[in-house]
Amino acid sequence: MARVCYVTGRKPSKGSIINRKGQSKKSGGIGTHVTSITPRKFRPNLQRIRIKLANGGTKRVWVSVKAMKAGLVQKA
Repeated sequence: MARVCYVTGRKPSKGSIINRKGQSKKSGGIGTHVTSITPRKFRPNLQRIRIKLANGGTKRVWVSVKAMKAGLVQKA
């Protein structure tokens, strides 16, 4: 199973690491230049916890810490 938040649906998103070289124009240089772009992932802070369900049962699921702090789930 993929690591996706059970409550909010948060999942890893794509991004890039952009490496730049050179001195900025602001500090007296001729400007920075992009030397490489490397793909990366932004991963949400997911924790595997036991939660109380509406029918009274419990279930172990992946939940984002943001959802836990907001009080969207009840720990069992």
